[in-house]
Amino acid sequence: MPRQYEIEAAFRKAIVIEQSGRRTVTTQTFVENLKAVNWHWTMRQANIWIETYVTTFRDISDHEGEDRTFQLYNPNGGL
Repeated sequence: MPRQYEIEAAFRKAIVIEQSGRRTVTTQTFVENLKAVNWHWTMRQANIWIETYVTTFRDISDHEGEDRTFQLYNPNGGL
């Protein structure tokens, strides 16, 4: 049985820290992590959750579609 707290944990697990220090999350990785904990979401559902509950990541996708890339940023200025 899926649990609510597993959604946030799946999102945190999907965060990739690049060598430059930039932190990104792809929708595909988030959805894969959700499936591992018995949440079966579409990429659209995952994007809606990110846009609604995660205010410190913004969309930096370079293409159209549901498989998007989000980057951590500081809403008070800077990246």
